[in-house]
Amino acid sequence: MHKKMFVSNVSHELRTPMAALIGCLELSLLKERTPGEYCRSILEALEDGKRIAKLSEGLLNLAKASYIPEQIKKEEVRLDELLLDAREQVLKGNPGYIINLIFEQETDDDSMITVMGNPFLLNIAFINLMENNCKFSEDQTSNVHISFYQEKSILRFSDTGPGMTEEDKANLFIPFYRGSNRSYTQGNGIGMALVDKIVRIHKGAIHVHSCQGEGTVFTVEFSHI
Repeated sequence: MHKKMFVSNVSHELRTPMAALIGCLELSLLKERTPGEYCRSILEALEDGKRIAKLSEGLLNLAKASYIPEQIKKEEVRLDELLLDAREQVLKGNPGYIINLIFEQETDDDSMITVMGNPFLLNIAFINLMENNCKFSEDQTSNVHISFYQEKSILRFSDTGPGMTEEDKANLFIPFYRGSNRSYTQGNGIGMALVDKIVRIHKGAIHVHSCQGEGTVFTVEFSHI
């Protein structure tokens, strides 16, 4: 994305929740209010503050993932352990979500589910994929299927949401793009761009299969050790 366009998009995304936050606080100071009214104002301001914090965190992680791939420290990491950790973090912040980890095979060979990667960045990618599933599913569920073959480990993150149009799929990994389902749930359009960048840094591949009314499946492939 062109640098000027990127900065413009960042400014726009920050301006909306910032204006809402300032407006809410200014309104609460215009006159004396009841404790209940002050409480509602605080809750509204808190929600706007959380949106700003989430956007800032997304931008920081996007910057970290934009480093030269050769400069990113990698080590042997087990995908099952990373997925369990990501699941725990998502559920900690969203107790109503359901995340099912489904192992399609069993193996005594740990190398089949071990990759060379940066655990911090992979954790971010898995969290974003799980949260995306849950946000768009009516039952707030993400089903994560883990399988492996001779050279690759395959992860499939699926939901039962409204699905995507062809235009949405074509633009999915562009930073700040928000598709036709943007009214369905809140977001800032950074998550999937970040996932794509992290997967590519690890020389992996990500594919999306989605039909309107039939949900979405993100398939992520990594070469195991």
